[in-house]
Amino acid sequence: MNKGLDGRFLHALDPISKTWQRLPPVIPNRSCKIEHRTCAFAAVDGCLYMLGGVSGCSSLTSVWKYDPVSNSWSAANPMSVGRAYFETGVLNNKLFVVGGISFSRVGGDNLYSETPLQSAEVFDPEIGLWSDIPSMPCSKANPTAFLEGSHDLVRIGLASYRGKLYVPQRFSSVGGGEVYDPETNLWMDMPTGMAEGWPPCFGTNQSVIVDGDLYALYRGLSSEDAKVYLYNHHDASWKVVVGYVPLHDKSRYMLMGLLGKLHVVTEDDNDNIIVMRADKRDDSTASLDERDSESVTTSESYIWNVIASRNFGFGILEGCQSLDI
Repeated sequence: MNKGLDGRFLHALDPISKTWQRLPPVIPNRSCKIEHRTCAFAAVDGCLYMLGGVSGCSSLTSVWKYDPVSNSWSAANPMSVGRAYFETGVLNNKLFVVGGISFSRVGGDNLYSETPLQSAEVFDPEIGLWSDIPSMPCSKANPTAFLEGSHDLVRIGLASYRGKLYVPQRFSSVGGGEVYDPETNLWMDMPTGMAEGWPPCFGTNQSVIVDGDLYALYRGLSSEDAKVYLYNHHDASWKVVVGYVPLHDKSRYMLMGLLGKLHVVTEDDNDNIIVMRADKRDDSTASLDERDSESVTTSESYIWNVIASRNFGFGILEGCQSLDI
């Protein structure tokens, strides 16, 4: 999904036909401009949701729902708290939102306060209502994580894995994280090996579930160090499974799961949005697909292929979601 200059449109890619579609404008009120990279996206129950963000120095509670059948947006019930820079996850066909920052105007033009959020809530698309769940305890967080103006709770990462929500803590000096169990409605500490080895998450869409396995993409100190890690829940450890990801310097990037394979959505040096698929060298389908895709590079047992590329002019890569239609 690509969010343009006016902040009101996105694009969708069909990975099979490799065709792009521009979605209708999200917000009919043109006076409401959501600042880039402040809102969140999620896909649940066959629909796409755009949530929260910042407009006019205030965080938003608004929720917008896109129905691919009618190709239209509609307003859904708002969140209980205005949020920006937060995470979303889907469990049991319900949409969870966690953490983030609450912005509020405090005086003159462009003056606002920032409050880190530990709170979380869940949306049931069948009845269209939100419910509160317990706040993250953040037991291993640094004391400064919850001070006004702190950005330690921004885009901390989240994965819906094995029936629970896993939230790594980048604001912990010793490594830590929280796990929410919807069956007990309780938070618990993340397993030590999982928390300490989880690649740092400084943005959304850097962890993904493919065929039940948890993967994470870490860029490292430079684009040449980018690797994909796989988590082993049996011994709570991580290992490198893709030793190289062809990213460009300073480009945004997001890890996705499409049609049972790892994909990376990123930007190239010419500001094109490119979608790359990781094909195993011994995958018999890869050789067929390579006829109409560009092989970018190889990484031991994987071949990276560009399956789609497009230049949207001036645009910002905001977020990516996989929507089954």
